[in-house]
Amino acid sequence: MTATLITGANKGLGFETARRLVAAGHRVYIGSRDAERGRRAAELLRARPVRLDVTDDASVSAAAEAIEADGGLDVLVNNAGIQREMEAGKVVIGAAEVTAEVMRETFETNVFGMVRVLHAFLPLLRRSAAPVVVNVSSGLASVVRVATPGARGYAYTGVAYPASKAAVNMITVQYAKAFPGIRINAVEPGFTSTDLNRGTGRQSVEQGAEIIVRMATVGPDGPTGGYFDAEGTLPW
Repeated sequence: MTATLITGANKGLGFETARRLVAAGHRVYIGSRDAERGRRAAELLRARPVRLDVTDDASVSAAAEAIEADGGLDVLVNNAGIQREMEAGKVVIGAAEVTAEVMRETFETNVFGMVRVLHAFLPLLRRSAAPVVVNVSSGLASVVRVATPGARGYAYTGVAYPASKAAVNMITVQYAKAFPGIRINAVEPGFTSTDLNRGTGRQSVEQGAEIIVRMATVGPDGPTGGYFDAEGTLPW
């Protein structure tokens, strides 16, 4: 049975991805920084809860030890993320308002947290016969899109969130080069209605999770080092 860990999986895209992968026969670990919320989500899905705060070394190490003791890991979905600059669907912290502290807080979860989890779980993934990593990125990570007038994302004025997701993309490429035996890709779920954007997204979590699930289930001959949405490859 394929063992899959999803960070930030007690709600939103992570929860829907977990639901779909449980239905596909995976043994799914619901990573959640709130142990009780994680436990409730896992009960609903018939998954396994694991307390995991991506910003905390001890929490991540303990989660890796627990999953290793339970049999190991095949698929890692780095889904946990924050977007502090939006409020009621509007960017309230743009280039004029962003501070080093806002950048630091955003990168601590979206970038450093992801690397922390990757580092802790790489030994387990490398023992798998068909290891996969999915890094949940954003269309706002595409420099081409954000820099091109009229393109999707051009009107977005925030700094911290797209910068953090652009870093996720670069990390994805570099890890894919370093570990060619692991399928490692970044995905753009689309503007999905979740707590991340205060429920202002234009599509459902069922729609947003589609590309995450698709890339979480690629085989050893599947793509790696790529950046995808539901329609195909995205420009960096």
